[in-house]
Amino acid sequence: MYINRISHYLPTHVVDNEYFTELNDLSSEWIVERTGIRERRKAGEGENTNTMAIAAVEALQANIPYSKNEIDLIVGATYTPYDTIVSLAHAVQHYLDIPDIPVVSVSSACSSLLNAIELVEGYFAMNKASRALVIVADHNTAYNNEKDTMSGHLWGDGAAAMLISKERQTDSDLFIRKIITGGAATSGKAIEAVVLRPNERGVVMPYGRDVFQNACTYMPKVSQQVLEACGLGVADIDYLIPHQANHRISLNVINTLGIPEEKLLSNIQRLGNTGCVGCAILLSENMERFQKGERLVITVFGGGYSYGAMLIEV
Repeated sequence: MYINRISHYLPTHVVDNEYFTELNDLSSEWIVERTGIRERRKAGEGENTNTMAIAAVEALQANIPYSKNEIDLIVGATYTPYDTIVSLAHAVQHYLDIPDIPVVSVSSACSSLLNAIELVEGYFAMNKASRALVIVADHNTAYNNEKDTMSGHLWGDGAAAMLISKERQTDSDLFIRKIITGGAATSGKAIEAVVLRPNERGVVMPYGRDVFQNACTYMPKVSQQVLEACGLGVADIDYLIPHQANHRISLNVINTLGIPEEKLLSNIQRLGNTGCVGCAILLSENMERFQKGERLVITVFGGGYSYGAMLIEV
């Protein structure tokens, strides 16, 4: 599989740490020390998961290597839906006016990006599609309780979109060499550690330490697995793109793997935890940095303790 194009959308409203100092008496220094976050983006009035998804697709359309009418599959990913029936994928299909193609959405918390791409891999393998549009978007602030001193200051909003084809379309395509995903819901406090139950309350993270420990276990583990499956080692990685949950987790992951910090890509400092969108935004933001022949590993971990890694070759 090949990523032909990628784009992202960020709301314009910036929320800095001082906002939470006034709201919850949490100092900016304390937030930075514990999470790495200095500011985050918040969707504005009239924005939601579906509108942000469409905005990311609008940005993507400016430079695509084939007609939008050749897209034969749309896969969306989010755990913060605007509408639980008309998904972000349906909203994008309506916007693009591409009828009579498969349109599906997936929700596996912060690992949803890789599960969405893996769904595309399955459709390609069954010869049911050859050009797919993947959209990821999370409107965390719609569900978040800002007054929650445990996790209220973590969240940001955003969206990203990518075109993926079964065969190479251009010399600039990114080759998806391998994806491995898994679920660790039997580990630790997996079904209690991070929950979003709309009928009860917003995002709640009562067992942050357990999340931290399991993320620091599974993200390096699955990264090594995806490399080994391709006959490669850690030294063959040019960049690591980890799920943007907490900068201390990212540092722990590279220390476990033995990767120097200059190979770590991060945007949590500017954007907060953007959920399943963080890695896609990072990929989009850094496209001009990547050089032919380089290898990237995206590694993710989410609530319910879903996880995964993907090896990309430039």
